[in-house]
Amino acid sequence: MSRRRPIPGTRSGPAFAAVVLAVLAATVTGCGADEETRDYSVPGTLCGIQFDIKELTPFLPPGKKLSVKPDVSPAATWCDVSVDGKLAVRTVQTWWQGGRDTAYFLRSQTLERVEKTADEGRYVYSGNQAFGKTKDCVDAKYKQELYTGVQAYGSDHEDADAMKRLIVSFTEKVETSDACDRQVS
Repeated sequence: MSRRRPIPGTRSGPAFAAVVLAVLAATVTGCGADEETRDYSVPGTLCGIQFDIKELTPFLPPGKKLSVKPDVSPAATWCDVSVDGKLAVRTVQTWWQGGRDTAYFLRSQTLERVEKTADEGRYVYSGNQAFGKTKDCVDAKYKQELYTGVQAYGSDHEDADAMKRLIVSFTEKVETSDACDRQVS
């Protein structure tokens, strides 16, 4: 999230009002233009996991071409969603040290503050990223549990409620997928 610092100096009433009106006009014009320039369709499945398109779409920037690239290793699956070659959204499913909470996991995934929690800390989220912990996806041999994440890199859009819904839905879908089958008794 970028924060803008105030511009030093005095502002006269009429000049300041003109600047504010120009910025508002550009913002309103930009919002309509952004929707018109999203020339790609948003898939309902990303790297084998279903998503609610209505919740995901606002986090995707305008552009011409959307591409989805999975990166799979024995310990993790990343799914990078790019628009016109620029990373927009990344999902992750990672086997991580068992017996830890989601906040511990997220510290390995981001340096940004993520402070909102749900379901007694099982989900931790902010306006543009969220992390979760699956239930019953445990690898007893390696004492690991399966964690999830959704990070929206390519958009200024922030919506903590939508991120919460995305991570809960994503985590539930991962729990019923083949990713959870690594369980060893």
